[in-house]
Amino acid sequence: MRNFQLPGRSPARATGAMAATSHPLATLAALEIMRAGGNAIDAAICASAVQAVVEPQSTGIGGDCFVLMCLKGQEPVIALNGSGRAPAAATIDAYRKMGLDKVPSYGPLAVTVPGAVDAWCRLSADHGRLGLDKVLAPAIHYAETVYVVQDRVAFDWANASELLAQDTGSAAIFLPGGRAPRAGDLHRQPALARTLRRIAEQGRAGFYEGPVAKSIVGRLRALGGLHDLADFAATSADYVTPVSADYHGYRIHQMPPNNQGLTALLMLNILSGFSLSDLDPLGPERLHLEIEAARLAYRDRNDCLGDLPPGDDTVTALLSGTRAARMRLAIDPDRAMTDLPDPDLAKTDTVYISIVDEERNAVSFINSTYHAFGSGITCADTGVVLQNRGASFRLDPDHPNALAPGKRPMHTIMPGMVTKDGRAVMPFGVMGGDYQPFGHVHLLTNLLDHGMDLQEAMDCPRVFYQDGEVQAEHGIPTASIAGLQARGHRVSLADEPHGGGQAIWIDWDSGTLTGGSDPRKDGLALGY
Repeated sequence: MRNFQLPGRSPARATGAMAATSHPLATLAALEIMRAGGNAIDAAICASAVQAVVEPQSTGIGGDCFVLMCLKGQEPVIALNGSGRAPAAATIDAYRKMGLDKVPSYGPLAVTVPGAVDAWCRLSADHGRLGLDKVLAPAIHYAETVYVVQDRVAFDWANASELLAQDTGSAAIFLPGGRAPRAGDLHRQPALARTLRRIAEQGRAGFYEGPVAKSIVGRLRALGGLHDLADFAATSADYVTPVSADYHGYRIHQMPPNNQGLTALLMLNILSGFSLSDLDPLGPERLHLEIEAARLAYRDRNDCLGDLPPGDDTVTALLSGTRAARMRLAIDPDRAMTDLPDPDLAKTDTVYISIVDEERNAVSFINSTYHAFGSGITCADTGVVLQNRGASFRLDPDHPNALAPGKRPMHTIMPGMVTKDGRAVMPFGVMGGDYQPFGHVHLLTNLLDHGMDLQEAMDCPRVFYQDGEVQAEHGIPTASIAGLQARGHRVSLADEPHGGGQAIWIDWDSGTLTGGSDPRKDGLALGY
């Protein structure tokens, strides 16, 4: 085994089924669901629901989800868009009349209708094996009784204390005794347990109709929101066609816009013309190419992506080989580009889940409320933390991501899937808001160019381009930092880790599964 850094833990290996999540309780619950006769779809919904309880800063039923899956490990890759839409009353003119020149980052005007619960119910009905009553039971148990706050969860929770204190519902639930729980503290969410139980009994109607919807809409409207009960009742997840690109003999699949997954494919298309395998994986040459490819790809993301209309040819144009070649020529291996706009990137909170079951159903599942605790608004009656995904919208009517009634915002959360010869090879994802395309590409090139094992590829130190500078994790060699600076990059040491991720590699020849889970979070990969 090649030593790219100090050795960490080994990958998880199994022959039957495997789950990889960012929280131990979610991984365990997913495995128990599969042992009880559920499949990977049941297990993914179960894990996501558990994390909606035990990782409340990163996800929740007041947020959105996206899913890529291969049934029995075979193509086609099925994609489900579980992102919610802007209220029917949310127009650019309405926001302008409030004196706004952009959508606020927090508060009721940043809240889009949650899409995750509808997606869970659709997945369960179409592809699950167990009912929602069994699948949601672990989450209900933890919310109703008690769970232990994990270390990374506590770190993120504490950082959001100021936001939580500004909302009475959030403070009542998430600042018990006037402070954020510390690692090892116990926490309960009985109101959320009641809402989850209603969903388990009534399906999507238990969330989008009746008392839960009325309570959430009433809370938002009392704060100045534009939401209506009809907005909730109309919510529907959609099956969509993935976008994909080839890289070193593998096919990499992403969600289509309104998702930013295309950004990772743009990066891979650019980097495919360089011999990354000849470079030191932590050397300045490799990191510089990754950074410059990202800056070009994010420029296209920011200019071109949104909830694109049917028949739009943006995706085809962006993924063309001609465009990749032209972008590649813009990169000087010895000098940072000086003519690109700052991409204005930020890291946010998410949970990503990778599941493969005994039948080799492979599921790549991501769920989020966007920023830590989303909009900062919690409906106390229901325990639902509401996302702030609407903050992604632009108030420029000519932009592809312009705010409009019933429109979906450009989304950062992106599940990934790797296939080869018509079969799933790896459901994978890397969390972290705008960081995610960076993370997908770093992970994939670690595996496919540098020959790392799955856990090494996950552990490997990362860089991110933010606020006009390269933010390097601890573990990036001093010589590499100096090499980046010599190429014209401003470099600083990151004050917190970049993202987090999970992946499961399917070896069809040996019949084994190999899992990795990011040490930057609390989770783990386990199988049987």
